[in-house]
Amino acid sequence: MKFILSWFLTMVMFIVSMSDGHAQTIDVKKKTEKKATQRANKKVDKTLDKGFDAIENGIDGIFKKKKKKSEGEDGPATETESKDSNETDKDEKPENTKDHPEQIAPQSKLVWSQFDFVPGTDILFEDNQENEQNGEFPGKWDLVAGTIENAVFGEANVLYFRETGNFPNGIVPLIKNAGEDYLPDEFTVEFDAFFEKDVFGANYRVYFYDAKKQKKLAYFYVDFLINNASFGSKGIQKQFPNTERTNIDKVAKWRHISISFNKRALKVYMDDMRMLNIPNIEENPTGITISVNHAKSSDNQFVRNIRIAKGAVPLYDKFLTDGKFVTTGIKFDVNKATIKPESTGTINYVAQMLKDHPDLKFSVEGHTDSDGETVFNQKLSEERAFAVVNALTSLGISSDRLTARGFGETKPMEDNATSEGKAQNRRVEFVKQ
Repeated sequence: MKFILSWFLTMVMFIVSMSDGHAQTIDVKKKTEKKATQRANKKVDKTLDKGFDAIENGIDGIFKKKKKKSEGEDGPATETESKDSNETDKDEKPENTKDHPEQIAPQSKLVWSQFDFVPGTDILFEDNQENEQNGEFPGKWDLVAGTIENAVFGEANVLYFRETGNFPNGIVPLIKNAGEDYLPDEFTVEFDAFFEKDVFGANYRVYFYDAKKQKKLAYFYVDFLINNASFGSKGIQKQFPNTERTNIDKVAKWRHISISFNKRALKVYMDDMRMLNIPNIEENPTGITISVNHAKSSDNQFVRNIRIAKGAVPLYDKFLTDGKFVTTGIKFDVNKATIKPESTGTINYVAQMLKDHPDLKFSVEGHTDSDGETVFNQKLSEERAFAVVNALTSLGISSDRLTARGFGETKPMEDNATSEGKAQNRRVEFVKQ
């Protein structure tokens, strides 16, 4: 070490003397000696620190060493200095990724929708029990078997299945100009059903033929219990998750039933849960019969708000041809702007359409039927349009792509003299901007 320092000092003094002269050599010599001593001490300290670190961490070497590339890598081996044991290469990954899950490549994200129900827009049949007389047989239905009458349950008008009789029983809709087969190739059915918390085995059944007019095999049907749905006698069924079933079984409640048929595929929903998805139905649905199974006269078996609609061209395709599309699938509480939960499928459909086509901008326009005061209907239609805009923006759609307008009862699509006409006029339109 002394030899190195002496040689270094001699070389520095020689270089300075060649450039600045002898007078400055004395001052530079003192400074150089001082600086050399400081650097030497620092070097010694650093070397000692490395030595102690090596001892503490069990490292065998602290000076330069060859680091060879692994076999099969291109290029020559490179020479690197060993790092302090407490230094970490930013590009260096831990050997065991199980202990460092953040180093594992992220898995693909599952995208799946369990509620994709979008109702048909051409309404074939609608019954909300409006203007019905309590205790009488419902005027828009025909009886197959049993005893079914109008009633009021809570504040709702309902169809009361007092006694059911043998299968097939229940009621069939009186559809104007209906033939032997009044269901189109694509259709949707919706209704609300009430389930008692302590009724075991009682269920609602929907046959896919008109039991009053047609003679069909009885296995083509869907059953609904409070916590599951099943298809015919084929053993195809779906239950709600166990945690939800536990809560459901303890509470009597209304459930919204939705059924979608597309040429051969059947989908069944309860509230916002898709229960059945059957790709190939061998039978041709021709009509609808609503029945109740295993019910006692003391049980509360009620249905309400029944709608049958013809399946339509997909909304986006309709928009491409007309510059707008109309939907009755966004529903609201009576005389309110509160969106009903069963509207989720349609709202999600529109939101996805806007995400897939970022240049689209819509005027969201609310319409009502002619019931009630004109001024009230105008205000209600505006509030409903704003409610739809807010629902879409909550799903990530920018508010500058949407405007809200209301037209009240001023632009009817159908005659307000029928239930079907009123239902068709209670609509939301999405018009291109």
